[in-house]
Amino acid sequence: MTVTEAEVIEALRPVEDPELHRSIVDLGMVRSTVIDGGHVEVGIDLTIAGCPLRNEIQNRVSGAVAALDGVNVVTIDFGVMGDGQRAKIREMLHGDPAATAGSQPAHGHAQGRAIPFAQPGNRTRILLIASGKGGVGKSSVTANLGIALAQRGHSVAVVDADVWGFSIPRMLGVEHAPTVIDDMIIPPETHGVRCVSMGFFAREDQPVIWRGPMLHKALEQFLTDVFWDDPDFLLVDLPPGTGDISLSLAQFLPRSEAYVVTTPNPAAQRVAQRAAFMFEQVKIGVKAVIENMSWFTGDDSKRYYLFGSGGGAELARRLEVDLIGQIPMAIALREGSDQGEPIMAVDPQSEASAVFAEMAQWIEARKPSKRSHPELIIN
Repeated sequence: MTVTEAEVIEALRPVEDPELHRSIVDLGMVRSTVIDGGHVEVGIDLTIAGCPLRNEIQNRVSGAVAALDGVNVVTIDFGVMGDGQRAKIREMLHGDPAATAGSQPAHGHAQGRAIPFAQPGNRTRILLIASGKGGVGKSSVTANLGIALAQRGHSVAVVDADVWGFSIPRMLGVEHAPTVIDDMIIPPETHGVRCVSMGFFAREDQPVIWRGPMLHKALEQFLTDVFWDDPDFLLVDLPPGTGDISLSLAQFLPRSEAYVVTTPNPAAQRVAQRAAFMFEQVKIGVKAVIENMSWFTGDDSKRYYLFGSGGGAELARRLEVDLIGQIPMAIALREGSDQGEPIMAVDPQSEASAVFAEMAQWIEARKPSKRSHPELIIN
């Protein structure tokens, strides 16, 4: 029995583009179907030339068509979309840029496309991961906590807002830069986490020497020009301290929840407290404290408190919030961050991974409180 063109199209309808997470049929990627007995040739137009996930698309299409009765051979004729096709995809997924240009986004910031996460009814929970000082492992916490939430079945995105010390792409093991479709940025995804970072737009050894207005604009573009597709959680890896970037994000994302990362030593705890007080000033609630580098478990199974103890608990007491995790020091955790093999992905049963899983469960169970979105004016 010979398969029909309609059957081939229906078989391809559930096949999604791995970056856009939409049916390749609905996206207009299926250009043609040619049937010759048991041989089916499918014409697929990729969104861009040199699509990094071409092989994945080929496997998905071949598998879907080969499963049909009467199909013996599947071949794929790849092409590339034209500008008009890409413009239609952008409008379908991200709206018409001409319709939003010049409109006034929420909360009074610079004119341009409205930030979706700041709009009434948006369901994404925004977690600001902050610290008072550098070197406490905030980015490693962000990466592994994002993976832990993804492993619990959530869609997760990360904005690497540490524009001077960007490290999230390397920590997650991202292997290719974002795809750009008609000026719409498609963030790469790995371990179930999508991310965008200044690291995609600057060399590893290139310093970012920008003043406040340029930083403000770059962050706005991360939030508006990227197709985030309404994730369940958006984690934002903030730079250390309380400068321009933290203030801009408080203005852009007034519904955020802040999580403060510290280490056990009292000096780090006191500095982290300043970051927490900054959130109070900009009307963003601090939800919890996370203590990193809490101890080292030796080969003798004893815990060694190399940086002292009690800093996280004391900070949580001062802020009147929970200490939701004490992450042990582990060579695998450090090496995984350096090599793009995050411990939560490669060894989810480890001592450190168990803490990330518990923190993800705690965050998942705490629904954000409903409150008004106050206007934040920063002078």
